[in-house]
Amino acid sequence: MKTILQVLALTLSCAAAADLKPLLAQPDQIVLQDDFSKAGAVDKKQWAARQGTQWIVEEGVLRGRPSTPEYQAKRKDHFGYEPRISVPVTPPQCIAEFSVRFNGGSETAIAPFIELGHHICRLHLSKNGVEMLADHESVKVAESKEFKFETGKWYHVLAEMKGEEVAVQFADGPTLYAKNSVFAKTTDSGGNGLGIAGPKNGSVEIDNVTLWSIKAEEQVSWAAKRATLTKLEPVPVVKSKGKAKAE
Repeated sequence: MKTILQVLALTLSCAAAADLKPLLAQPDQIVLQDDFSKAGAVDKKQWAARQGTQWIVEEGVLRGRPSTPEYQAKRKDHFGYEPRISVPVTPPQCIAEFSVRFNGGSETAIAPFIELGHHICRLHLSKNGVEMLADHESVKVAESKEFKFETGKWYHVLAEMKGEEVAVQFADGPTLYAKNSVFAKTTDSGGNGLGIAGPKNGSVEIDNVTLWSIKAEEQVSWAAKRATLTKLEPVPVVKSKGKAKAE
């Protein structure tokens, strides 16, 4: 059960979140809904810890920590330095609403991130802004340099994926939009729908998650709204030579 302080900590975020409504897709059925009020182990049918990282429901949130030193010592890659989790029950085309907070640790060239489909659509958060990357992070398709990532801050997110289009809203922040043919290939991603990774050697807290399947019809107002959103001409991402396999 959440304490009074935990409830108060989310009050401002939830108030802003109430203003977030789907722009692109029409919600159909609720597939997953959880406020993590019951402490204990995660439901492995709904949540898949990645790279040996440690996840538990405690203090009213789903909290993730890096893998243990013993696990890391046995690995040659995918060490689990950043707490990572994905949601296997996420529909390939979906609406995802959730709150997330990244605590401590350090930013990397990869993390922290939020993704829809493993390596399909990834939002990399940093102090320099947020960028949307597609197709194994090979191309940047949207960005907001005004968004400045802060550790310890709750972010409320509404993400929509329909066909070749993705729209992601941050409460009291930017809306990122892009269209890319790879977005329609979420069923081919090999991993697990909605995914979240925290900072290196830091922790992640997730709360108030709702996932919907979507209807075939888009929002009636979508065409007009899309015309107002910033579009970015895709920019190839140059990766460092010798960089390990993408994670």
